[in-house]
Amino acid sequence: MITLTHFLVVSACIFSIGLYAVLAKRNTIMILVGIELMINAAILNFVAFGKYDKINYGGQVFALFAIVLAAAAVAVGLAIILNVYRHFKTINPENIHELKD
Repeated sequence: MITLTHFLVVSACIFSIGLYAVLAKRNTIMILVGIELMINAAILNFVAFGKYDKINYGGQVFALFAIVLAAAAVAVGLAIILNVYRHFKTINPENIHELKD
């Protein structure tokens, strides 16, 4: 039987991997992937806790909104990364020193 603790442990592992990717990587795309992993860990928690809400399905509703917001955030983030690459010819965050021309 899979309990709530199993879901929370898996979610904590996914969140830790995402946090490592955000803090340790020097590539902007990998930072964006790390943020997505952290969001997916939160969504897994929403669904796991939503299992115990049989009346309103609150966890699943929050998870659906989080998935939609995460997809919108990735689209905006990739657009920003593409524009930064066109201007600076790099996606390494340490090499980008100025925001204006």
